Amino acid sequence: MTEIMDVLTVMALGLWLFLPAYVPNSNAALIGKRWGKVKMDFGKTWKGKRIFGDGKSWAGFIWGILTGVLLGVLQLAIAYPFDPENYFGFGPFWSNIGIMFCLSTGALLGDLCGAFTKRRLGMERGQKAPILDQYDFVVGAFLLTTLFYPDFIYANFFEGIHIWAFVFILIITFVIHRGVNIIGYKLGVKNEPW
Repeated sequence: MTEIMDVLTVMALGLWLFLPAYVPNSNAALIGKRWGKVKMDFGKTWKGKRIFGDGKSWAGFIWGILTGVLLGVLQLAIAYPFDPENYFGFGPFWSNIGIMFCLSTGALLGDLCGAFTKRRLGMERGQKAPILDQYDFVVGAFLLTTLFYPDFIYANFFEGIHIWAFVFILIITFVIHRGVNIIGYKLGVKNEPW
């Protein structure tokens, strides 16, 4: 019973630590749709196809990073009274701001790589690309954060029992991605429910 509780605790902690990576993409889409006049690829093409497409704007990119970091700061405020030194796994204050920035930025860079890949494959914006659609931001967030904070990623997602946090992120991401896209479609933010 203790082992099961330990695994559940590690999974919950992994989700807590990964939250700044979940927020940027949906917020980037929300802001980009309304205020995203300047596209990240400036309307340019490469080998006859748009580099990223109309769905990627500078306003959305900047706002997405900002919202991820702001959520992280809110998490720090919640954690501070209970764990003022480690913030429930984020570590010392200045490094945890860097971690949140890397998670947020990496998520958006991963999404950009996904859009770039879809354009190269001849897929239109919004066209379904299973696995790539669900996990491009996860890969980006993990890679960028690992580049600057490898000890954080290893200790919280891969070391020993913490591998369950990584497995849980992969499972819950699929569920969250599907739910958020359905909500976005019903709100008129997305043109497709996937």
